[in-house]
Parts: sequence; structure tokens; C-alpha cells
Amino acid sequence: MSKDTLRIGCASGFWGDTEFAAAQLVEHGDIDVLVFDYLAEITMSLLIRARAKDPTQGYAPDFVATMRPLMKQVKERGIRVVANAGGVNPSACREALVAAAQAEGVELKIAAVLGDDLMPQVEALRAAGVREMFSGAPFPAKVMSANAYLGAFPIAAALAAGADIVVTGRCVDSAVALGPLIARFGWTAGDLDKLAQGSLAGHLIECGTQATGGNYTDWASVPGWDDMGFPIAECRADGSFVITKPPGTGGLVCPSTVGEQMLYEIGDPRAYILPDVVCDFTSVTLAQVGADRVEVRGARGLAPTDQAKASLTYADGFRAMSLFMIGGIDAGPKARRTGAAMLARMRRHYAARGWPDFTETSVEAIGAEDTYGPHARGSAREVMLKVGVRHPMKDALELFAREVAPMALMSSPAVTGFTGGRPKVQPVVRLFSCLVPKNQLEVSIDMGGQRLAAPQLAGEPLDTGRLPAVDGPLPPAGAFDRGARTVPLVQLAWGRSGDKGDSANIGIIARKPEFLPYIRAALTEEAVALWFGHVASGEVRRYDLPGTHALNFTLQQALGGGGIASVRMDSQGKAFAQMLLDHPVPIPADMGL
Repeated sequence: MSKDTLRIGCASGFWGDTEFAAAQLVEHGDIDVLVFDYLAEITMSLLIRARAKDPTQGYAPDFVATMRPLMKQVKERGIRVVANAGGVNPSACREALVAAAQAEGVELKIAAVLGDDLMPQVEALRAAGVREMFSGAPFPAKVMSANAYLGAFPIAAALAAGADIVVTGRCVDSAVALGPLIARFGWTAGDLDKLAQGSLAGHLIECGTQATGGNYTDWASVPGWDDMGFPIAECRADGSFVITKPPGTGGLVCPSTVGEQMLYEIGDPRAYILPDVVCDFTSVTLAQVGADRVEVRGARGLAPTDQAKASLTYADGFRAMSLFMIGGIDAGPKARRTGAAMLARMRRHYAARGWPDFTETSVEAIGAEDTYGPHARGSAREVMLKVGVRHPMKDALELFAREVAPMALMSSPAVTGFTGGRPKVQPVVRLFSCLVPKNQLEVSIDMGGQRLAAPQLAGEPLDTGRLPAVDGPLPPAGAFDRGARTVPLVQLAWGRSGDKGDSANIGIIARKPEFLPYIRAALTEEAVALWFGHVASGEVRRYDLPGTHALNFTLQQALGGGGIASVRMDSQGKAFAQMLLDHPVPIPADMGL
């Protein structure tokens, strides 16, 4: 591979992703760098609990188990490895990797990036009156974890110091790819457009096979689900890059698969804020330049902000989820009445014991399209009844869990299929996002026998009110003079949705540029808010991305708390795009599809 090109393969989109991806990329991907993304926002609290039980834990042990059998090949091929598997204990992760390398007889230089842990600063943050950056909620009374999002320059510094493997704690997902690019090409903090392009490369591959045909709207056109190819970003020194995958693997790399992933879990595309750069994706272009090869250009960079995003977690009571089947005639109505009766019974017993009511409840007949609200169609003869509940008292939910099975004898006919026995009572962990000044962070690199200073994060205030307005087209005058017809959005667009805390986003890409005016006319902010009015109570915003003929919608307060704090079946908005693709769109009667 040319010194002006770096091939980066991503082997993990979340903690729990397939164990076969790393070997695929190492053995068949012709890669220079192997990266892993493990840390969803809620994962940190799980790792905190693991470290509390055992101070040698608190990282993703899957990473060490995955890397150990590959260490000899990684060394022989000169592949650098970067992962945020360090969780809340990066140094312990480094030590486990060192022990694994010694056991394999491989000499590797392994570094850990430190400095994201904010637990020592929690009381100072509380005293400063820090509030949740989206909802304005006050600082939580008892914090379980607190971590700032670090960027790519400390990773680059560790690689420049000779590290073969770099592990981090909480860093932005795209930084594991941007760091190696900075190290290879010598990009500086002032190379904003290159940093934006490198960040986009990292964003596109950070969710693994979601960039190579996974979760794709046109799923029937994607071959080889049994052997999906993991993504590779083939990056050039000028910032441009190609997304591809190992030859002979399943999946599909085309502008729409890559475009869907670009829109996944972003907000305002004019200002995708990262520690190293503020990215503008509105002018990005995607071009097919070969079989399973898409060239990406056009991301622009603004100076980074002077604030770092921090994710805190805290306990907020308990939750339980019951799931069982109800079959036969009128299965949906039977399920809804059964769920209502379950809650009513518990409320009577809670009142008799002097216990408070549920904090939150959710009854959904899955199969009767309850998640669609007013857009549900028809009836079903078999459903899964999901009853989710939250309560401040664990004992109250333990009683609920014991009283689920008796409903089989006292409610509707055809109650069956209890999955997993009694519902498990789990602590509710909520996310609290806030901003902290970057100058309060002290980042360093643990190389084992030595501790290196890392480049400090810097930036300047960002005034979002000064961002340029970006609009899109609307139908021309007289477009419907020869009549109109209505089609579902899916005939005109691709879509993908995701989550950030209690907010959801839905990205929509026009299948043809000429479809976009009619999509924009139908999908106003008001129309989307109405479509999701049964689940989303907050503001809906629409953003334009002219370069990809796309729209991005953000829906605030749409997920019932989000993550494991929610008692909804779809707590991450994964199905929202599919729901919106049913939205009617008027088009000219003679428009071809």
C-alpha cells in the first residue's frame, strides 16, 4: 500500500459484536490499521459495576480474547490496532493485553490513553450548577460514572511513540480511525477539512457492517448475510477516501448503504461536534468508483469548540419487562386487556401495602402494530404481549415479576410462550450529558514503564446561530397541473434511524435527485412531529444535506428515556425510519419511479 494511503478496517460496532470480524480483516482485508468500537453510552455504567467488584476489571474482556490469537499475525503484518475497549480501566486493559502477548510469545508495545475519567471532578461540577445539556435537568444526586469524550490526537501521539496497540477509555467513536490518520499523514490541528474527512471515515466504519449493507432499507438486494464483509476505509493524505470491504465477503457497498450510515445518529449536519473538529457534512458526495467501492469527498471542518461533552450515568429506580404470547382471534385486543389487568392488579396490591404507583408503564401488543400508534393496520391472530414497568422500589417489581405467570389462568385464552421465566428486575441507569471546559481535562498516555503527556484539547466557542442556512428544493410551480398521485416514501427514498440518549434521528436519502422536492414538501417538521406524535413529545427539527440529496430529522424526548432506562420495546428508535417510510408523498401523476 502506498505511503499516501492508509487502509483502516473496523471489526466491532458495539460490545458484543461478532468474534469473527477481526480475523476476516487481518487475514483478508490487506489493512494497515485494525480498529474496534465498544463503548455505547450506557456501557460505561456496566463497566463501573464490574470494576467495583474487581479493581482489575472495568474494560471489555472480549477485546483481549479476540486479539490474543491474532497477535502474531498483527505483528508479522505490521498492523496497528486501536480500540476504545479500555472502558473505565484502560491501564488494566493494557496490562491484560501485555500478558496475552507474552503468553503468545509476541513482543508488542501497548499504550493506554488516560484522562477521560471525571469522577474526581463530580462534586466540583455539581457545585458549579452544571445541568443536562439537552433537557436542562439538574445534576444527579449520585453519579455512577462520569467520562469526558476524548479525541484523536492522544491516540496519534501514542502511535507516534511506537505503540503497536492503543486502548482508550471514553473517546468519540470516530477517533479510533482519525488518530491513525493523523499519525500517518502528519495532519495538524489546523487541517480542519482533512480532520473532518478523517472523522467522517471513522463515523462510516464505526458501526461495522451497517456501512456494508447491514440494516439497509433495500435489504432484499444485499447478498451474503451469513458472511458479511466488515468495512474498510481506504484513506488518502488529502483526506478523501474509499469505503470498501474484503473481497469475496457478503454485503453491499454503494452510495445508499454508505449514505444511510453517514446519517446514522447525527444531529445538525452543519455542525457535527467532535473534540478535534466541528464537521459540516452538508456538501459530502458519494460516488461509486468500482464494485463495492464508494469514494467520499466534501466534508468540511470548523474549529473545535472549547467544551468537551461528558456522559454521566446515575441510578433511577428499577424496571422489569414481561414478554409472552397470546394467540387466536382478536389477539391484539386480548393482549391489551391482559396488560391493563396486570397493571391494575399490581396497583391494588401496591396501594394495600402503602407503596407508590409505578413510575412508568408501557403495554405493547407486538404483532398488532402497537408501536405504530394511529398508523397501525389490520388485526393479528398472534402477538407478543410486552408489559414494561418502572418503580422506585425493587420489592414492588419483584412482586410484579411473580404475578405475571398467574395471568395465564385468569385472563384471555391462548396465553402461552413465557420467555425466560419470570421477568428480571434490573436497576434503571439514566444518562446525563453535559459540557465541561476542555482545559479541565488532563490527558496522558500509559506506556507501561513510562507516562507520556498527551496533546491537550483546545478550541473556541461555537455560535450555532452563525452557521450558514442550508435549504433544499420544493416542487416547481405547476408541478401538479397534470394531476397528482400519492406513493409511500419508501418508493422515493432510503432511510435509517438511531438514538442519542432520549432523542432519535431519522435520515432520509432521495433515490433520485428529482424526488427530493416532493419529499421535502411532504416531510415538513410538522408532518413528522404528527407522524410520531404517539411516541415523541419534544421538538422535531429538519436539516438539509444537498450533497447527498438527503434530509435529517431529530426528534427530542422520543424514546421514553432511551437505552436501558426505557420500558418501550424500541428504546433506541431503530424502527423509526421504517415507520416513516410508510408516509404518503404526493407526486405528479406522470412522474416515473
